[in-house]
Amino acid sequence: MSDAIRALVAFLLLFAGAGAVAPLAQPAAEPPMQHPRGHVMGGHDMGGHNMSGRDMGFHRAFDNAEKWANEFDDPARDAWQKPEEVLDALHLARTAKVADLGAGTGYFSARIARRVSEGKLFSVDLEPDMLRYLRERAQREHLDVLVPVLASAESANLPEPVDLVLIVDTYHHIDNRVAYFAALKASLRPGGRLAIVDFKADSPNGPPPEHRLAPEKVTAELEAAGYSLAATHLFLPRQYFLVFQSRAP
Repeated sequence: MSDAIRALVAFLLLFAGAGAVAPLAQPAAEPPMQHPRGHVMGGHDMGGHNMSGRDMGFHRAFDNAEKWANEFDDPARDAWQKPEEVLDALHLARTAKVADLGAGTGYFSARIARRVSEGKLFSVDLEPDMLRYLRERAQREHLDVLVPVLASAESANLPEPVDLVLIVDTYHHIDNRVAYFAALKASLRPGGRLAIVDFKADSPNGPPPEHRLAPEKVTAELEAAGYSLAATHLFLPRQYFLVFQSRAP
């Protein structure tokens, strides 16, 4: 066999062998971080309940309410969210008017509605499908005081002033927070309160760490918006719980 033929045979064998080599395995995709808000307002980073929708900041879509209800309303959430204890701490009168800002699928809204049976509950969200789900849930569970409200990224669009605005796992999603909450004061009745529940820096779940806000920052922003810190509750293991009152102009 000539040297030229030997070289050709060697090349063909090398090529065939290379084709038989299995490709390198691709690394598995990192699973998405779970963010059990139950409250989210979309559009900016509403660290939530801002409200459902295009989750301001990390741009997650919350337009399939039935799917998200499995996460937001998971009974296992109760162990660390402690919703009944949160509402106990707020001492809601049966005649109170309340806004659940970033209501999502109604994890808190359903509970609030049962406590203010002679008042009114505005369940506020940016995502129309969440409002559709809330409307159907209110009918199904006979929550007659629940009124779904479509918000915008700039305003909660509350139809009338309320005694309390509750914002759970959502504050960090709101853009231009000082201006947003300064404007929200007009939707609080005299002596009205603003309650903020959001994730601590070391919480095992919640938004990515870079989107979490320290309670000191929340307090500073709301003081700049015209509120005073009225109470700090320490019983939540994964979140801080701050209650503010609107200051007179």
